[in-house]
Amino acid sequence: MYALSILPGILILLVVWKFDTVEKEPPALLAKLFLGGALTVITAVLLGLAGDLITRRIAENPRSFGCLLFDSFLFTALVEEAGFFLILWLLTWKNRAFNYTFDGIIYAVAVTVGFSTVENLIFAIRTDSAGSLTRILLSLLGHVIFGIFMGYYYGLARNAKGAGDDRGFRRRLVQAILLPTVLHGFYVFCLRAERIEYTVFLAVYMIVLTAVTVWQFLRFSREDTLIPGMEWTVSVDESTWEEESNEDQM
Repeated sequence: MYALSILPGILILLVVWKFDTVEKEPPALLAKLFLGGALTVITAVLLGLAGDLITRRIAENPRSFGCLLFDSFLFTALVEEAGFFLILWLLTWKNRAFNYTFDGIIYAVAVTVGFSTVENLIFAIRTDSAGSLTRILLSLLGHVIFGIFMGYYYGLARNAKGAGDDRGFRRRLVQAILLPTVLHGFYVFCLRAERIEYTVFLAVYMIVLTAVTVWQFLRFSREDTLIPGMEWTVSVDESTWEEESNEDQM
């Protein structure tokens, strides 16, 4: 069970990385993003506990519809997605490797897979049951999907910034945090509601969302564009590659 908590996420990250067909992202950078995402488990747990305490103090029934909605969207989805975004921003925004819009997706998936791997490993240690595998795979799938949406808008924000479009830059940054939070919050709410109708909603929701995400992901990969102002990074990488090739031939 422990291996199943780790290996699927690594495999998905490798598959996503493979679709970065224009210019591969540095493995060292992806490793840093993975570790950064793993570290966000700490803040997610601490703020999640704080949310539980607040909910219990202000509500007579912490399992009520309003409390579940509040906790799912604010103290789970927003806390986690904000943590992912912070790691993205700190490690990649000014990085020379971030020169294509699709790069944002690769980076975001690396962060979310790092978080999901640690989260699922903790869950596997605490819960050794037949339903653990389903929960682990569902959680991983959800985080990857939300990460793809975050990375897409994050890449568009970088593109807008390079083009000097400040309004578009701000709008895309908001979308990079808001949309994954909404998608994530609804997923968590349906999962925690523990009612048959919400379980059905969740199943349909994840099937439709997965299909849409895969379709859009493939389109994003095909339509990858160079970020304005980053042309020099391509020439530098090409010259470096040529020098290394000449040295190998010698």
